[in-house]
Amino acid sequence: MGEQQHVKFPQEVIDEYAALGVDLPALFSAGHLGMRMGVQILEASAERVVGTMPVEGNTQPYGLLHGGASAVLAETLGSVGSMLHGGVSKIAVGVDLNCTHHRGVRSGMVTGVATPVHRGRSTATYEIVISDEQDRRVCSARLTCLLRDVNPGDAAPASPAG
Repeated sequence: MGEQQHVKFPQEVIDEYAALGVDLPALFSAGHLGMRMGVQILEASAERVVGTMPVEGNTQPYGLLHGGASAVLAETLGSVGSMLHGGVSKIAVGVDLNCTHHRGVRSGMVTGVATPVHRGRSTATYEIVISDEQDRRVCSARLTCLLRDVNPGDAAPASPAG
């Protein structure tokens, strides 16, 4: 758990960030929380972000996938999409997350797919569908990120919100 797989980015996006000295694939470890939870980002573009997370280790006392774990996966995926939409001159900061939990999951892996609902100049909204291994919807989420300009004091302008 916590090992990062190679993320699939369009080459032009990798090149754009590399020109600024940023190793884009290295940024997508989903942060310390995501690593502890086993979040793996498998595919990433502004049009679609796909990631997985194990149920084991992310359950609540009844043995079901914790709703907060689904929220972490959803915010991670939506933030990555928002950051890629905003480009190198913007930072994506989550400002609203809503999750509806449809069914419990006790084992296996869940997969989240984030797709844009709105991609503007100052905000981006993504719908995230989280499904179990039988392709049954576990959670529907929506994340809105503020896209703010990078400031000189920002330590990591390309790091995803979440």
